Amino acid sequence: MDNQASSITLEQFQQTVQAIEGEIGKVIVGQEELVRNVLIAIITGGHVLLEGVPGLGKTLLIRTLSQALELQFNRVQFTPDLMPADIIGTELLQVDDSGKRHFKFRPGPVFVNLLLADEVNRATPKTQSAMLQVMQEKMITVAGHTYTLKPPFFVLATQNPLEMEGTYPLPEAQLDRFMFKLDVRFPNLTELVEILERTTSENQPEAQTATDGEMLINMGQLARQIPVASHIKSYVAKILLATHPSQLDSPDMVKRYVRFGASPRGAQAMILGAKVNALFNNRYNVAFSDVQAVIHAALRHRLILNFEGEAGGIKIDDIVTSIAETVKRE
Repeated sequence: MDNQASSITLEQFQQTVQAIEGEIGKVIVGQEELVRNVLIAIITGGHVLLEGVPGLGKTLLIRTLSQALELQFNRVQFTPDLMPADIIGTELLQVDDSGKRHFKFRPGPVFVNLLLADEVNRATPKTQSAMLQVMQEKMITVAGHTYTLKPPFFVLATQNPLEMEGTYPLPEAQLDRFMFKLDVRFPNLTELVEILERTTSENQPEAQTATDGEMLINMGQLARQIPVASHIKSYVAKILLATHPSQLDSPDMVKRYVRFGASPRGAQAMILGAKVNALFNNRYNVAFSDVQAVIHAALRHRLILNFEGEAGGIKIDDIVTSIAETVKRE
């Protein structure tokens, strides 16, 4: 390992993760797998799309993360009348003391470490597309001038199910920029009772700082240095190819219900997520189980159903499961 990566050890990595999860657990009830997957994406520098009906704590989770990670945080409520300039910023005409007029750039809310794009699919496609350059290149261009966002920078977006009124499907190109798409499950009986206890009592729990942006960057650098054996890379490549119906050895569900498969970004997300998952499990090498742990999060938003799949109400998670069960480990 180089000097940069040696500044943080595996023990420090795990201690930091435990501290973060501990602080989040003070506020968020249950959802351990969800929190773990969000951390995997953030450590690798990826963006996350959270989907679930209103009231499940998606916004609260992201706000709590910003507190535990001591990150500069902004929240943008996406609405149908939101314009691209409301997100990335705009140039304003100003007059100086000498009477000369000039344009000055006013940064938008994206100039932070952690941007919460709340109910992102309630904005029009034009506004949603304004996020493409921000998410992919972590910079914006306004009036011919390019502005770079300071690291770390993450977009954590929440989305209502597409069946709900007033929503717009996210463009495929934008969906592909999210490293993970995570489904926020409904709490069980025990968790509901605990939520009521925490949210209706006199004392409201708050998360304290567990780490900072610099440590997150170091953790990501350590994760990227985890070696991946050739047979694991081949396994991930086979999984990606199996998402495409044109492949001869794709599962029957893919050939029947999928219109378009995942892009290479899906394979990158699986490899990076598997590396962090290996560190979570106290290993410096990636195993098949690490890939299996992130396969649904990395692929569920990258498969596009055909008409038969949509009409039949086929769940993409079931298709991803069939791929995971079909592709052989060699």
